[in-house]
Amino acid sequence: QVQLVESGGGLVQPGGSLRLSCEVSGSISDIAVMAWYRQPPGKERERVAFIGRGGSTNYAPSVKGRFTISRDNAKNTVELQMSSLRPEDTAVYYCNGLPPLPSVPWGQGTEVTVSS
Repeated sequence: QVQLVESGGGLVQPGGSLRLSCEVSGSISDIAVMAWYRQPPGKERERVAFIGRGGSTNYAPSVKGRFTISRDNAKNTVELQMSSLRPEDTAVYYCNGLPPLPSVPWGQGTEVTVSS
């Protein structure tokens, strides 16, 4: 069964950067679109960015210009480079397909806290 494992979160000051990584225990070459999602405290999960198999990308307006999504089909990884972080970026970050992969549990996510 495919598993999703996110890592790279932590505590960072406003204006700082973090790089999140998602390891997929299976081939992502067969997954047309991979995405990063986040769930801020007390709020619903939202999509942050997605990337197609060929590398085309799309970003939520709130992160456009600050976040960069990438994928390595050979290594079965998806990464999210985050810069100019703001307190409102505080959330648990998850990766999954878009739409979310059927019958695949969401990973535990990786927590990002932006605070001084």
